[in-house]
Amino acid sequence: MIAIIIILCLVGIFAQDTLAESPIESADNVIVYKEDGRFGGWPANHGMWIWGDEILVGFSRGYYKNLGDRHHIDRDKPEQHHLARSLDGGKTWKIEDPQEKGMLIPQGEALHGTELPDMKPIPAKECPGGIDFTHPDFAMTIRMSSANTGESRFYYSYDRGHNWEGPFKLSLFGTKGIMARTDYIVNGKNDCMLFLTAAKENNEEGRVLCARTEDGGGTWKLVSFIGSEPEGFSIMPSTLRLSETKLICTTRRREGEDRWIDSYISEDNGETWEFAGKPVEDCGIGNPPSMIHLPGGRLCLTYGFRNAPWEMRAVFSSDEGKTWTEPYTIRTGGGGRDLGYPRTVLLPSGRILTAYYWCDNADEERYIAATLWDPPKP
Repeated sequence: MIAIIIILCLVGIFAQDTLAESPIESADNVIVYKEDGRFGGWPANHGMWIWGDEILVGFSRGYYKNLGDRHHIDRDKPEQHHLARSLDGGKTWKIEDPQEKGMLIPQGEALHGTELPDMKPIPAKECPGGIDFTHPDFAMTIRMSSANTGESRFYYSYDRGHNWEGPFKLSLFGTKGIMARTDYIVNGKNDCMLFLTAAKENNEEGRVLCARTEDGGGTWKLVSFIGSEPEGFSIMPSTLRLSETKLICTTRRREGEDRWIDSYISEDNGETWEFAGKPVEDCGIGNPPSMIHLPGGRLCLTYGFRNAPWEMRAVFSSDEGKTWTEPYTIRTGGGGRDLGYPRTVLLPSGRILTAYYWCDNADEERYIAATLWDPPKP
């Protein structure tokens, strides 16, 4: 009997290793998009933008279908790319369909379902350049057309996402394919960096690179690869500028059965990168990071924990990414592994807003949710 008790105690101790350190003390959950029979997913792939109390976030809207361990989106029905807008700091949201104006139409093999009826994708064209990345109402989204080899494209807006220019072609940068999601840093009026996922030599998705334009998007050049080519994958970067020359990039990582988040530091404006550690050592079955600056110089990284107890989490760094806290729970009690892929912004009030997709039960619709929460004190 004593031996059994000891074993149970040890099991409990090891099980706690997967639990977040503590919950966020003040957090309010809201629904951004939820619809019967539909699938809402993956804000991380699309992007989120903020102008004061006005927030815009992109997401995928498909049809719900229970596919077991796969994402519960019906592959035989069309997927749409929608936008959700809040004018009150994330408390309430309205859904917008840019495809009604012929904009942001999904395309390519990356599309999870069939093409939209009577709405064919617009071929990507060469960008003439001259984009003003510093425009006060600027937004840009970068999207992929293939899950492995293939081209990606980008769109931009000068009116907070009501209208979009594009799609514009992105270079392959000498790789076999670019699988882009939205991650960029504006350096100046015509100067912008993109952080993209490229195909590896074996044609599988899995290596992050930094690219740059200095002529407003007319031409893009490869600046560097971030980390060596992995056996598994390094994808879905989230990047911040720390100074005029210093950058930090975090990536979603997988090797074998292990899933975590890596970080890299550049001291020379993206020309070279050094591995800086693991802000998150366990993501369950894997989730991308979303990083923001906090007042006082802290960094906040949010992600989904795709294992029981199915959570949205955050970690913090007060030393520019050298060390990170243990994870804090933003939201717990999800219905299963089909969740996360967050985007996070800092609100004018000092609160944080994290948008993600969520499910309350394993066999119910996935929807877009957001949590408004207060970061813990340093």
